[in-house]
Order: sequence, then structure tokens, then C-alpha cells
Amino acid sequence: MDSQFQFDWQAAINSIPYLAKGIPYTLMISFGGLVIGFVLGIIFGLLSINKKWYLRWPATAYIEIFRGTPILVQVLFIFYGLPDLIGGPIDPITAGIAAIALNSGAYISEVVRGGVQSIDKGQSEAGLSLGLSRTQTFWSIIWPQAFRRMIPPLGNQGIVSIKDTSLFSVIGVGELVRQGQVYIANTFTAFEVYFVVAIMYLAITLSLSLILRLLERRGVASA
Repeated sequence: MDSQFQFDWQAAINSIPYLAKGIPYTLMISFGGLVIGFVLGIIFGLLSINKKWYLRWPATAYIEIFRGTPILVQVLFIFYGLPDLIGGPIDPITAGIAAIALNSGAYISEVVRGGVQSIDKGQSEAGLSLGLSRTQTFWSIIWPQAFRRMIPPLGNQGIVSIKDTSLFSVIGVGELVRQGQVYIANTFTAFEVYFVVAIMYLAITLSLSLILRLLERRGVASA
């Protein structure tokens, strides 16, 4: 069977305006979910190292459940399963944001825990010796140092969450992959369209990586 494939550059270029419609959804779901996930990560990350077991155990359970199950299963559960419980439908975008938030929050919790525990205990003792309370010592001395160390893994999680949005086409979210699927159904140019989709994801993640490197350098310079 003799077949000579030729990349159709015109088809790839023609697909860009249609595919670009999915970028706002991709960014909205990923960054919206990450903002909420960062808040959840701080809360559950700090609770996971709390000395009180009744605070530590629920936080640990949340972290293990959402780190130990695929995000695709999580979003399917939220979109198809929860409506049976609450008695009403859930918007696909809402389901996507919730899945990113809960999933990234679990991973960020571990980043927060590791960052805080990486700071030498002498820092806390120094703050207390200056007359600061434990709360003031943590937020004024421990947290700024820990946060600088968290920037690289937080950036990695951001990139992972952006790529995770590609799975949400299964619930009808109009992000990049979903736009590509619809376009391919009408044009039968799968190779060219998915090539453009990949380039778009690469452009987004590389831009985020560049921003994070700049932030990391500023953090080191100000340390």
C-alpha cells in the first residue's frame, strides 16, 4: 500500500482561528482552578503538619485521595456523579475548574508542606527570641523563605494543570482539544489540527515557564 503523506500547511493555518476560540476556556479553567487550588494547598498543607490529629488526618485524607485518583475520574465524578447527589446539573466549565482546584490543591498541599518543613527550626526560635508570636514568626520569617523555595514546584504544577484541561473535552468543555475535535470532524485534517493544538499548548506552557523563571530570579535576588 503506497501512500505518501504531505503535511497540509494551509489546512493547519486555516484551523488556527477556530482553535484559538478554545484558548480562553483553557486559560480560564486552568488559572481559575489553580487560584482556588493554591488557597486549598496552603490550608491543607499547613493542616497536614499540624500537631492536632483531628486537623492533620482529614487534611492527609484529602491529599491522598486527590493525588491517588486520576483527574479524569475526578472530573467525570463531579460532572456526572454529583448531579445525582445535589439534584441538578453542573456546568462543564464549573466542573473543570472544580476538578483542577481539588486536584492541584492536593499536590500544592505537599509543596507547601515540604517548603515549610525545609526551613531550619532555628528560624522559628530566632523569631520567638525577638518577641514575635508564633503566628507572626511564621508569616514574617518562615513563610517568605518557604515560598521562594516553592516557586519551581508550583510552576510545574501550573504546567501540569494547563495540560490536564485537555482531558475535559470528554464533558464538552470547549477548550483547545474539544475545538480541535469539532474542526477535524468537518475537515478530516487530524494530523495538521492536532499539530497546531500541540503548538498552542507548548506556547502557553513555555510562556508560563518564562514568567516563573523571572519570578524565581527576582526571589533569589531579593533574598
